[in-house]
Amino acid sequence: MAALKYAGMDDTDSEDELPPGWEERSTKDGWVHGYVHEEMKTQWEHPKTGKKKRCAGDLPYGWEQETDGKGQLIYVDHINKRTTYFDPRQAFTIEDVQVKPKRYDGNTAALEILQGRDLSSKVVIITGANSGIGFETARSFALHGAHVILACRNKSRADKAVDLIRQEWHKARVEAMSLDLGSLRSIREFAEAFRAQKLPLHILVCNAAVSTQPWRLTEDGLESTFQICHLGHFHLVQLLQDVLRRSAPARVVVVSSESHRFTDLLDSCGKVALAFLSPPQKEYWSMLAYNRAKLCNILFSNELNRRLSPHGVTSNAVHPGNMMYTNIHRSWWLMTLLFTLARPFTKSMQQGAATTVYCAAAPELEGLGGMYFNNCFRCLPSPEAQSESSALSLWELSERLVRERSAAPRRCDLPRPGSGVRGRQRTTGIRL
Repeated sequence: MAALKYAGMDDTDSEDELPPGWEERSTKDGWVHGYVHEEMKTQWEHPKTGKKKRCAGDLPYGWEQETDGKGQLIYVDHINKRTTYFDPRQAFTIEDVQVKPKRYDGNTAALEILQGRDLSSKVVIITGANSGIGFETARSFALHGAHVILACRNKSRADKAVDLIRQEWHKARVEAMSLDLGSLRSIREFAEAFRAQKLPLHILVCNAAVSTQPWRLTEDGLESTFQICHLGHFHLVQLLQDVLRRSAPARVVVVSSESHRFTDLLDSCGKVALAFLSPPQKEYWSMLAYNRAKLCNILFSNELNRRLSPHGVTSNAVHPGNMMYTNIHRSWWLMTLLFTLARPFTKSMQQGAATTVYCAAAPELEGLGGMYFNNCFRCLPSPEAQSESSALSLWELSERLVRERSAAPRRCDLPRPGSGVRGRQRTTGIRL
């Protein structure tokens, strides 16, 4: 101890620091003891504090306790494929367990946020999860034990994404299901198939989106960017909200974008205008359509939180971060070229998924909703995105569109000009 005092170690804030030649080990039931290598002896009391310690809680998810050939305890980390004699719980002994929320930022990876978490009791649905941010979000949850459903339009690509996750962790509970957000019929079929599994739903991540798309109408007669980015997710939550309520506490995370700041949705009467959201071809600009859809995402998340938070279901919107290389711009060669050139300076997909994972799983956000996050920090969206009247107007318009378009025949079922079948033809402009 005199040597420790001379070295200044007894004057540090780390009173648990062991003297040279000492090592801490733990028993099968978690009691910590000191081992002195030179004297080959064991001591239960800490050499400096004189206290006994015990490991707190269960092993982190993916770890198992085993015995080697010499009868010594070893700890196997299956996820990172490593073996050690050190009990990972020794970082959190009973004496000094202090759970403090960590601070994350734009450089944080999604796996860092979930480190040590056991999510084996959670069921998660993620739309558009076969690539990009959606895939990394699904991967992060699956590697920590959650039952993850990849809800994707392209089933074959989703199956490949499932295989990639299972190659990394053979016990991962992950599956792919077909979901085309550009089809109200497909959304209903997905909801029915999910309900048939009799599963709870703790986390719903509305991630799927398209950008810089050429103008086209969906089979429901609406502009595709608007329906895929907003209305499809709106209808999906409508159909699953009772499952979310039964699974409370539950969370919805809606992936938006900072581009929501560069547009508006209101007409001269102060109402959300369908003509802005689903314009005719001659009035369509792909970037403006994307910006408006992202503004819809925040308004939808806020109104959803106001309606469901009393029932234990919260909703938050997120911006995954700037300067991130994804394939969302694949329909516009210029944006693809610019992002390819900038790729060495962009964030990774794991960093891009961090904010989504944080809002979906951070313990400190339990019961909190109606917020907007950027790089794991809460920030204020645009003034229009904060408007309760705009959020209500969009909700009512979305309800009406879903009701009317679900009842109407699909575009592919309508009679074609010159077919000899009499009936009303659908025009390129969208009218109610």
